Amino acid sequence: MKKLMTLFAAMVLTVLTAQVALAADTLAEVKKKGVLVAGVKDSLPPFGYIDEKSREIVGYDIDFVKYIAKKLGVKVELKSVTSASRMPQLMEGNIDIIAATMTKNPERAKQIDFSYTYFLTGQKFITKKGQVKTLKDLQGKKIGTAKGSTSEQNVSKAIPTATVLSFDDYPQAFLALQQGKVAAVTTDESILAGILGKAPNRSKFEIPNLQISEEPYGLGMRKDDKNFVAFVDKTLLEMEKNGEAKKIFEKWFGPKTATPLKRTFKITADK
Repeated sequence: MKKLMTLFAAMVLTVLTAQVALAADTLAEVKKKGVLVAGVKDSLPPFGYIDEKSREIVGYDIDFVKYIAKKLGVKVELKSVTSASRMPQLMEGNIDIIAATMTKNPERAKQIDFSYTYFLTGQKFITKKGQVKTLKDLQGKKIGTAKGSTSEQNVSKAIPTATVLSFDDYPQAFLALQQGKVAAVTTDESILAGILGKAPNRSKFEIPNLQISEEPYGLGMRKDDKNFVAFVDKTLLEMEKNGEAKKIFEKWFGPKTATPLKRTFKITADK
């Protein structure tokens, strides 16, 4: 038994040591290998999705990590993640940074570090047109969202009587709405706008003006990865100052896009 306990303790120490090493050396390691590996969404326009023509992953989040990689003087490698897999992928060292519509909150900040806020939105709903006017209309109903998202927790708090059905991703949740299996889909307004923007039957649905939370997005990095976090934060502030951040926003959310939104925020040192 004593030998087993000693072996277990050694294994735990090895894992912890590896995690510390990863966190401490990310900036230097990325420069050394010449590649920044980013965990991104690949089915969530306009943040990250596969372009039909190029068959490459493009989007708002992708443009940010490409700029960061350019500042580092390295190439960027995009790896698809889900809301549930993005943090484990980062903590296990499979990716260097998360750029995947990730809301900053205290619970997540215990496990990883976040950059300054690079996008700000609020959680709302997609419903069939004319069916939902107030949150009371969703009491006792089934509401779809994605596994591992803050949307799960937020909607349960806002509408305790609702039944929350969690899907692998938001497109699957929206399909359930189209099929009548749920009364609404809930997540951040910017994501909902992207879903509707790509839907051929978008005229049958709407996003009621019912917001249940504010959602600040941050780029995720390993805990205590101080040099890398500082570099990313400095780059984000530079992007705001030189107009690149606004340019990227207008590219994906401007008035001539399928997902027009107003930019109600600026990137600041908000920690």
